[in-house]
Amino acid sequence: MSLFSLKGKVVIITGSTKGIGLAIANRMAEQGARVVISSRNQDACDEVAAAIREKGFEAIAIACNINYTEQLQELVTKTEEQLGKVNVLVCNAALNPYFGPSQDIPDAAFDKVMHANIGSVHRLCQRVLPGMAETGGGAVIIVSSIGGLKGTDALGAYAISKAADMQIARNLAVEWGPKNIRVNCIAPGLIRTDFAKALWENPEIYEATVSKYPLRRIGEPDEIAGAAVFLASDAGSFTTGQTIVIDGGGTIAS
Repeated sequence: MSLFSLKGKVVIITGSTKGIGLAIANRMAEQGARVVISSRNQDACDEVAAAIREKGFEAIAIACNINYTEQLQELVTKTEEQLGKVNVLVCNAALNPYFGPSQDIPDAAFDKVMHANIGSVHRLCQRVLPGMAETGGGAVIIVSSIGGLKGTDALGAYAISKAADMQIARNLAVEWGPKNIRVNCIAPGLIRTDFAKALWENPEIYEATVSKYPLRRIGEPDEIAGAAVFLASDAGSFTTGQTIVIDGGGTIAS
């Protein structure tokens, strides 16, 4: 069996109807995982799951708005009812309703970022990890950002939430390591997704960004998916509490 095989593993991936989450779902399904496609829109989830099944892989669709605790619980409950205990959890869904200086962010927007981006990861892990431990262990992958590693003049609250993701991974790696549960982060740089469209569609921002990237380009969603497969599989079995930066070299050159 391949070191990267995920055969038979039950995998929840939040925010998996497009962008990085979709790429991760497709690549994990190719490795034999039974993937749970999840985002706010049930129709979108159904469409993606159907497309994966058409390729001969396993997928189900369960809509979930990460802002609501009861929906997070329902996501886990429905997954366990249909597929069994979760072996791999990918916390990818996040939001950023504000772009600008921290001084001007409305309280409601700040609180929304923290509740969704930090709170949902915390609450989902609370609901998944005990069952994961019962089955002998597993892996959690949190999609963070290089924004959590650097200062910013326009993405302050979002960057704070992404730095918190890295600390959540370290904390949970220590707490759950004895139960054979590994928890890691991936910190992408600028990736060509709808979520980051405001950055890469703006020619000035794009050029300013890629001029500092040694590879002189932004990344594609599929270039994040490979790291997720690594962290979920036996290939990453001795990796925990870490943040893997995938940014075309941006953080080491700027």
